[in-house]
Amino acid sequence: MRNFRQMIKEQTPLYIFVAVLFLVGVVFGALIVSALTMDQQQELGDYLGNFFATVDQQGLPAAPESYWSIAALNLKWIGLIWILGLSVIGLPGILILDFLKGVLIGFTVGCLVSQYSWHGLLFALVSVAPHNLILIPVLLVCSAAAIAFSLLMIRSRVLGQRRTTVTRPFAMYTLLSFLMALLILGVSCFETWVTPSMMRWVTPMLVVIGS
Repeated sequence: MRNFRQMIKEQTPLYIFVAVLFLVGVVFGALIVSALTMDQQQELGDYLGNFFATVDQQGLPAAPESYWSIAALNLKWIGLIWILGLSVIGLPGILILDFLKGVLIGFTVGCLVSQYSWHGLLFALVSVAPHNLILIPVLLVCSAAAIAFSLLMIRSRVLGQRRTTVTRPFAMYTLLSFLMALLILGVSCFETWVTPSMMRWVTPMLVVIGS
C-alpha cells in the first residue's frame, strides 16, 4: 500500500497532464458540434429523435446482454492503455486515447445541449455523467501509470540506463491496471442497471420536444 501511495505521489504531474489533455478534448468535442452544417445538425437531430422515441416505446436491451458489451468496451480501453504503456512507441497512443475520450464526451454532451437545450443537459447528467465520474478518473490513472512505465522503458532500453530495473515497476503497473479493471466491472454494473432507469425517466420529455 505504501508503494502505491508513493507511486501515485510521484505520478501527480502526469495525472494533471492527462486530466488537462482530457479536458481539452472535451472542449474540442463541444466545439465540433458548433462547426456542423445545418444539414448535419438536422440529420443529428433526426437520429436523436428516433433514438429517444425507440427508448421511450421499447426500452433498452436486456441488462445481462448489455452488461457484457458495456464491460467489454470499457475493459478494451484499459487493456489498450496497458499494452501501449509496455512499448516506447505506444506513448503517443495513450495521449491520443485520452484526448479522444474527451472529444467523445464533449461531442455527446454538446449534441444533446444544442438539440434539446437544458433538457439535453439533464439527459446528459443522468446518462453520461454518473458512470463517467468514476470511469474517467480510472482511465486517467491508468494512463498516467502507463506513461510513467513507458518513460521508464525509454530510460532503461533506449537511453541505456542499465541500473534502471523494470521488474518491480512492471508488477505494480500491471497490478494497478488489474485493480482498475475490477473497478471498471463495478462501474459497468451501474451503467447497465441504473443508468437505463434514469434515462427512461428523462426520455419522455425529450420525445415531446422532438415531436
